[in-house]
Parts: sequence; structure tokens; C-alpha cells
Amino acid sequence: MAEEARLIAEREEQERLERERREEEERQRLELKDRERREDELNELRFILEENQNAVNTWEATCKEKAKWDRYMLCDGSPNPAVQPEINTFISLWKENPEVQIQPLLQQCALALRLTDELDLLLREEPEPSVAQVYQDTLLSLQSLIHAKHLQATEEILKWAKACSDIETGNMQTVVQDDNITLCLWANLNKNPRFKGYQFKEVGLGFELPKQLAMSDIGVRILHTHYDHLSHLSQRAQAQMRKPAREEVNEETTLAETPKVLEDEEEEVRGSAGQAEDELQSLKSERKKVGLQSCRRSVLSSMFLMEMIMLWLLDADSTPAVVEPVIDSTEVHVVDLQQYTPLGGVFYFDVFRLPPQSHTVSGWEMRELLDTGLQVFPYPSEHSQVHSSVSGKLDENYTEFPPVGVTVALPDTVVFLEEPQVVCWDPVGQHWRTDCITETSYNAEARSISFKMESFCAFTLLQETYANMPFQSWELRPLGQDSALLTITTALAEVSITVKGNQCMLHMDGVHELAHLLGKWMSFSALQTAMRRAGVNIFVNEYSDKYVIVNAKDPLIEHAVYEQMALVSSAFAFSWSKWNAQCGQEHLVLQVCEHLEVGLVPEKAWSLYLLGAQRTQHLKMTERSSEFSPELAEGTEFHSTFLHMLRDSMSLEGRARVGHSHHLYIHTVQRLLYATRVLTFS
Repeated sequence: MAEEARLIAEREEQERLERERREEEERQRLELKDRERREDELNELRFILEENQNAVNTWEATCKEKAKWDRYMLCDGSPNPAVQPEINTFISLWKENPEVQIQPLLQQCALALRLTDELDLLLREEPEPSVAQVYQDTLLSLQSLIHAKHLQATEEILKWAKACSDIETGNMQTVVQDDNITLCLWANLNKNPRFKGYQFKEVGLGFELPKQLAMSDIGVRILHTHYDHLSHLSQRAQAQMRKPAREEVNEETTLAETPKVLEDEEEEVRGSAGQAEDELQSLKSERKKVGLQSCRRSVLSSMFLMEMIMLWLLDADSTPAVVEPVIDSTEVHVVDLQQYTPLGGVFYFDVFRLPPQSHTVSGWEMRELLDTGLQVFPYPSEHSQVHSSVSGKLDENYTEFPPVGVTVALPDTVVFLEEPQVVCWDPVGQHWRTDCITETSYNAEARSISFKMESFCAFTLLQETYANMPFQSWELRPLGQDSALLTITTALAEVSITVKGNQCMLHMDGVHELAHLLGKWMSFSALQTAMRRAGVNIFVNEYSDKYVIVNAKDPLIEHAVYEQMALVSSAFAFSWSKWNAQCGQEHLVLQVCEHLEVGLVPEKAWSLYLLGAQRTQHLKMTERSSEFSPELAEGTEFHSTFLHMLRDSMSLEGRARVGHSHHLYIHTVQRLLYATRVLTFS
């Protein structure tokens, strides 16, 4: 028996060695065959991609020319923001326009907002630096003027507060709305010491006042702009705060490399470096002084916004800088706008001195005229701020000047996947801060949030930018010729985007806040912007991997795979694989299946493919295998490109679909895959 067992073992060992020898010979044969045709396959793929890209470039150039011509032929009386004399004339005339009635003024602001949108589009095209600076300056001028006009309209309404007072309350309260803003105004005419607050129920906004303000001649304004003209100032300010340090490093490097610089030039450079260092230290010192008082000084938020914008316009040396992904760690209360996204616009919460009201004397209506404009009512008072900064007795002053309360209904066009975070605007530091908000209470069912603030200032609602990342799974499935559906499942939602030609459509179940987006065709760029503004972000950027745990892959391989997936997406379905996380950084694994029918892909139809920089192969293992194995599937070969690998098993109908795929459809799918990077962020 022992001899027989030994013979069986030897025979099995010989069979195993023979099998491994044949497998190795077959593998060497396939590798040699792959090397022989590698250049041809790469050249063919390169030709297809270049041909498609050239067609897309031609189409985009034609569209740009047509857009320019259509803008020129618009003839609706609005200026062309790309033509400097036109837009400068518009700004000058509007600035001098004495119109202060709210409805005509809101129509003018709506036109100015359309012009700012056009300037945003022009800036996205990345023009020459000098042209981009002109566009940026024009954009800031328009934004500043819009805020100034809102203040003028507010002053005009408050001047007539007595004539529009409410019989029941004795005060004046009014709401003005259009597509861009919601303006809530309340004037304290009755001065009732028992007054606690007021709710503008029709718009879901309200406030609470301490007794000191209930007895004062004040007007309270809550201006909700459905757009955000503050956050970009914060990004710019954070970039400029880091600019002196970068300049100092550059200057030291230059001096080290050129030791024979003329003495006068050397002194000039050192003087500039010293000045930059002094300014930086001064700025740091100022920021330390601001500390807890920054929120209180933000009572002048609207005024400071216009002043800072004009200062930037006058700064000829300021140039756009790349925003660092993470802000200074010492500023723990400053919001990192790479990590968080403001949603739903900005709420300007202000208190003003009530303008003199009219009086009727002997049939004559008399009013005191002031040339000071709308004046901010200081709360807490300037005296209390000075006293607290000197004595440090913040708690005593806090009781003397209790916080003000705010209640906000969440905007009905924004999805908050998690409880929103309220932050206030610091006009001194030019950034959003988290340390000015207290006693926050969130009602998820009523979609409202209430909180306290130490003073009156602008605030907004934040959501984590990468709340949907990393993705749990994804699938790209064809729906027909030049049509596909990308479905991404996250921990908080399931998002589907249909691509048809060069148009995209968003699908999400049970989200009524997105009624303005769901089921509507638009370009990929428009859909991407709209989804981000609505709080549904599944798109990555250059800083995403600093905040999200990713499955790191070689970016060149990843990019090449997305290109080839788009080429065959009319005929092949693709899906995530758990093995993608276990094959190393130099390889990708995904599930693939030719799918020409309408409906879901059968579970057993999927096959696994291993993709690398040198070759692609069809794996013998399946998604349900117990361990990873790079063994080649029977009857398959190595290929240098993913495209040629799929062609080996492609049906005639599939070849026809792939061959007739339109270049705009391919380009749109490519952009969608580049923007989501599902192979890395899943």
C-alpha cells in the first residue's frame, strides 16, 4: 500500500509539473504574441482617441463662435460683459441711477446677476491672465454694486415704515421676493419692552431680540440671497495670506542662486521681503486681536463686503493664486472651503438705525433728510467691545448684551444629507467662522434650524463636500446607441445620471428638493454645477484625496481606462469589483459584460478584467471567488489595450454600436468618468 501511494504521488507530481510547463509555454507564447502586436494596437487606439478629440475640438470651437455671434445679435439692451467699454458704461450709469423703488431695483439686480453669470463662464474658459484679471475686477464691481442697491432699497422701505405699519402689532413687517432674493424687513415702531421676536411665516425666517433692542429705534433685515458672493472672497483672502511666505521663499532662492546681484537691487529685494514679513506678522497680530470679537464686529458685514471688494479692485499687484487644500491649522474656527461647501446662498442678518419717519403738520408731510445713508445700529455697542477687550470680562458683558436668535427654514432647492452647520462671516478676516454660533437646534422633520448669535452678521449653511465619498458601488450600463446610465451608490444616497448624446439627466428617488433638476436634460457642465449647488456632490477635485480615504491607483492607467470605457459604453456594462482594492496601485480590476438588452445585467454575466500599464487580461476567477488570482481565463489572450481585449469577445451587434458611437457621446461619458473617478473613490 505504501508503494502504491508513493507511485500515485509521483505520478501526480509529474502531471503537475507537466501542466505547469505547458501553462508557462502557453503564457510565453501569448506574451510574445502580445508584444508583436502591441505597437499596432497602441497606434490604433491613439488614432481613434485623437480623431474623436479633434472632432470634439472642432464642435466646441464652432459653438463658441456661434455663442459670440448670438451674444452680439442679442440686442436686448444689456451690455456684453466681455466688451469693457460696454460693461463700464453700464456700471457707471447704474451707479448714478437714483431709482430706489424695490421692484425696479430688483429687476436691475437680476440683470446684473445674469452678467456675473456670463463673466463666470468667461473665466472658466481660462483666458489670458490679463484678460482674466479684467473679468475678475468687473465681476467684483458688479457684486459690490448689487449689495449697494440692496441697501438703498432697504433704506427706502424703512423710510416709509410708519405709513406701512401693521394695526395689530404697531410695527412694520414686510417680505419682498423674486427668483434671486428674499428680503424680510421689520421696523420697531411700537417699542414694546415685552417684544420677543417675529416670524416671517410665509418664508420660514424669524428672529428674536433682547430687551435692549426691543426698546430702540431700529429696523431688522434678513436678506437671503440665493447666490453666494462671499465664499470666493474667503478663498482669495486665504490664498493672499499665504502669498507673502511663498514670495519670501522665492526671493531667498533667487538671492542664493545669483550672488553677484547689484547692491541696490539686493537692498530693494531685501526691503520687499522685510516689508512682506512685517505685513504678515501684523496680519497675524491683528487676527489674534480679533479672536472672539471678530463675530461682533461683523455687524458691518454688508458694508465691509463692498469696501473689501473695492480695495481688491485697487490692488494692481494682486494675482490669482492656487488655493491650498488645508488652511492654517492654528485657525481652528476658520472654515476650510475645500472641506466644506456653503449651500443655499447667504443670509444677511442686519440691524439698522430706523431712518426719520414723516410727520403731518397742518396738512404738510414733513421728514428730516439725512445724507448719511442707512446707518448700522451697533450691537453689542462699541463701548462694551472696547471694555471687554481691555478688562477681559467677557461673561459680564455677555449678560449685558444677550445674543440674538435666528430661525431659518432650509432652502427648498437644496438637499442636506446631514445636519447643516451654521457659520458666520468675519468681514475683518474675510472668512467663515464657526465660533460665533451657539445653542443650535435642528428640526429634521420641519427642515428648520434655530441658533443664537452674539451679534448681527451674515451667515450660511455648510455641508461636508465629500459626504458622499467614498462610494460604496457603481455601475455604468448601456441603454442603447449613444446612451448609458451611471449609477453610484453612496452611504447616504443613490445617484443615477443618464447620458444621451451630449446631454445628461439626473435621477434620485424621494428627493423633492431636487424637483428643479430631476428629469431635465442639460449639458454635463451645467448638471455638474447644478448638482453641487443643490448639495448632491459626487464629483472629485484635486484636493479630494486629502479628505477621503481612496483606493490609490496610477492616474495614467486610470485615465486610459476611462477613455476606453467611454469608447465601448454603448455596448458594454461596467461595475465595481471588491478585488480592485487588492490588486495593487499599478493594476485595476472591474467587472465587464457585453449588454445589448434593456434592463439590469444578470449577476452571472459579469466577467473580471485585470488592467495594467503593459497589458490587459480576462481573469478566470469571478467576483465570488474566495481569493484573488491573476490566472488567465481559458481561451483568452493578452492585449495591450482594454479596447482590443473587449473586441475579442464582442458580438457583431456590439461592434456596430461601438463603431457608430458619436464623438460627443463618447466625450460626455469620458468627462463623467473623469469627474467621478469611480475606480479610485469606491
